Parts: sequence; C-alpha cells; structure tokens
Amino acid sequence: MRIIIVWAVNQDIPTPQSKPAIPDAAGAPARVTSQSLFGAHRELVIVHNGRDYRLRLTQNGKLILTA
Repeated sequence: MRIIIVWAVNQDIPTPQSKPAIPDAAGAPARVTSQSLFGAHRELVIVHNGRDYRLRLTQNGKLILTA
C-alpha cells in the first residue's frame, strides 16, 4: 500500500461560500476548498478507474490519500 501525504500553503484559497472553480481559458486547474469537499466529515472516498481511494483530514490539518 502506498500512502501519499498532500498539504498546501494557504494562498488565495477561496472561501467555503464561493462557487466551485472552473478552469480558465489559459487552462489553469480548477480550485476547490477542502471544506467544500469534506463538509462536516473528516474522510471521503474518491472512485478512480474503479478503485476506491480515501482522502482523510488529520488532526494537524494535513491531507492523507490512501488506496
């Protein structure tokens, strides 16, 4: 099993009330807040190519993605 730890620096992150971002004409990736993904939960399941991946929010505010 591989564990991937992901974290981000808080720069220009939209507020939870903002609408989901759409890539701009220059091809910049869409941006969403972790709050909009997690809501009141600390874990979510992402299905990719028929496989479940779990994205968890740690007590330290980090993100962990496991297969």
